[in-house]
Amino acid sequence: MTGKSDSVRVDIRLPSKAVLPEFMKKSSDDESLSPWKWIWDVWKFAQEDTNRVTFSLKVGLACLLVSLLILFRAPYQVFGVNIIWSILTVAIMFEYTVGATFNRGFNRALGSLLAGIIAIVVIQVAMSTGRFAEPYVIGLSIFVIGALTSFMKLWPSLVPYEYGFRVILFTYCLIVVSGYRMGNPIRTAMDRLYSIAIGGLLAVLVNVLIFPIWAGEQLHKELVKTFTCVADSLEECVKKYLSDDGSNRPEFAKAVMDEFSDEPAFRKCKAALNSSTKFDSLANSAKWEPPHGRFKHFFYPWEEYVKVGAVLRHCAYEVMALHGCLHSEIQAPYNLRCTFQSEILDATNKAAELLRSLGKDVSNMKHSLQTTLLKRVHSSIVRLQRSIDMHSYLLTSNHDYHDCPAKPAAKPLKTLSFNPKDFSDCLTEPDANKVEPNTPLTMAVQAESYHETMKKQQRRLHSWPSREVDDFEEDGAIDAELIPRMRALESTTALSLSTFTSLLIEFVARLDHLVEAVDKLAKMANFKQECTS
Repeated sequence: MTGKSDSVRVDIRLPSKAVLPEFMKKSSDDESLSPWKWIWDVWKFAQEDTNRVTFSLKVGLACLLVSLLILFRAPYQVFGVNIIWSILTVAIMFEYTVGATFNRGFNRALGSLLAGIIAIVVIQVAMSTGRFAEPYVIGLSIFVIGALTSFMKLWPSLVPYEYGFRVILFTYCLIVVSGYRMGNPIRTAMDRLYSIAIGGLLAVLVNVLIFPIWAGEQLHKELVKTFTCVADSLEECVKKYLSDDGSNRPEFAKAVMDEFSDEPAFRKCKAALNSSTKFDSLANSAKWEPPHGRFKHFFYPWEEYVKVGAVLRHCAYEVMALHGCLHSEIQAPYNLRCTFQSEILDATNKAAELLRSLGKDVSNMKHSLQTTLLKRVHSSIVRLQRSIDMHSYLLTSNHDYHDCPAKPAAKPLKTLSFNPKDFSDCLTEPDANKVEPNTPLTMAVQAESYHETMKKQQRRLHSWPSREVDDFEEDGAIDAELIPRMRALESTTALSLSTFTSLLIEFVARLDHLVEAVDKLAKMANFKQECTS
């Protein structure tokens, strides 16, 4: 309380480990931003891809050149105010890549031409109807053109030409309305078409002749980068799964909020999963580009790049599933993972090597037969499957309790003595003073006791639940009916390793389809043939 009677001050002190709400975090982050940090972010953004700076400078140059037509008196006297349409065309038509600029220019040119023709025809019809009916005819035509173009651009097969329908709509409306008010509509339509042609030609020349950015080259690099991302992410996930003993495992919610900051390859692989739209856009733009650089023949199979990227994304889906097993709450015991460590690592390294080899072939535009490397991957998977079959008893914790699931297992005897004289009739009671270690029955019991102890130790190290089932059996602190449920939970931890290995096997199976897709791309794109493995 303060000295004033009508004021109250409440001091609230948060503990040092208190979690702030999101809006408070954002406000504190905004306050920490400074001009120098903003400049540094812009600098890093430009360094990631220098083509961004090149594109920006080219747009500025194109706008400057087209503005000279207005700033100089001679061209302005020829075209008048309609020359402004050249600046509008450059600003709208100039795209990041050459192919996208050609695509946008085609839609712009065709849409403007159709709009101009329709506008001239409608104006002639409206003028022939008389001064009174002319505005009604023009208004009705605007309504019809607007409804028709808006409907046609939603047609599935006409979606790539959506921008062209937009150009038809606003060009037609501007020509008809301004021609009606200014008089001489045909001259107005022709001047505007000339201005649009000048702006479009200037945009194409600047984009093609000055440091061109080709969509085909961008698509080629993106596909090669995706190969590397998937291979790196696979190795990173598997190595972390085999080396994680659970001692320093972070909370899953915190790891998700931090976007797995300790797994950079995973973040790149996650970005590759969202590359479908980018691949389609680059492929559509590359179709409009003339032969250039390494892509020297017409009708280049850009669609095959999209197909290879689709198969590669399906491989990335399996990597994401492996990543889910890595961060799941139920984990296999660490020593059980170490049992299959050599086989899993061998299969992972061979699969990653195949991915990088395919990416290198695509990057160098070479056609190499990957049969030998693919056989190595298959043989490593066969060894992994054989190892799982040989040690399948380790993947189930209750495999030897099927006969009496509700009855606790008897504790094994260390020794068993008997009277040789009465052996033919029956066994005597165990006697601690008479031990015959070399008898067949004693050796059998000792062997069974040893194997039972080893299987228990296999299940105890770093298993989930944290307390072993055998402890409950020995203490007698739990009802015997709950033991099968406890063993089922313990068996689930071992089965998580089966899930991880099966996903790895499925990943290798999808590599066959990837090799076929790359082989088809190499044949259709006429890659250089190499007789290497």
